[in-house]
Amino acid sequence: MANNFKNAFATSVSTSSGSPTDVYTANNGSAVNSILIELDIANTGTSAVQVTVLVRDSSATTSYHLVKDAPVPVGSALKAVSGQKIVLNGDDKIQVYASAATVDVVASILEDVT
Repeated sequence: MANNFKNAFATSVSTSSGSPTDVYTANNGSAVNSILIELDIANTGTSAVQVTVLVRDSSATTSYHLVKDAPVPVGSALKAVSGQKIVLNGDDKIQVYASAATVDVVASILEDVT
């Protein structure tokens, strides 16, 4: 099977922990996995923000923190995932929320991993 690399993007993310922004959903309804290779979060605003990154496990309907309330100064970025690999099963999600909506997210993913 050929490698299927993909980018996922989010801008103006949620400021609510109760309804985080879905950045990526792994292979909806599929039995194959995806691998999150990198996740970068940029502060595009004029004030520092705090960001939280979650992995939503669809099989348990539970969310787990990759990063919780990490500070991102003005004009800076956070590499929440860089080098390590996070395996996502079908319908698992990467979710983000922040203290202000002035956040952009870029995720790099390898899909259709068996």
